[in-house]
Amino acid sequence: MAEATVVRMEGVLTMRTIAGLVDRALPEGNCVVDLAAVVEADSAALALLLEWSRRLKARGDTLSVTGMPDGLKSLSELYGLDEVLPIAG
Repeated sequence: MAEATVVRMEGVLTMRTIAGLVDRALPEGNCVVDLAAVVEADSAALALLLEWSRRLKARGDTLSVTGMPDGLKSLSELYGLDEVLPIAG
């Protein structure tokens, strides 16, 4: 796999806070989203990650996630997103 650019997220990723992030310009190439500094997240965070993954895939790149908070990881597993949102390290 080609080298990936790390995008670090922090703070709160919920329905109230992600609106401005949906259209965020993603770096060229593969992307790793680091959620280690996220203190609160809900299903809206998963929707954001899925949208970013879709956009990257459309241009031939990949998205993976690292540092996913336990609660968000549980939601991801519950929704069957394990294969769609690969969790690195």
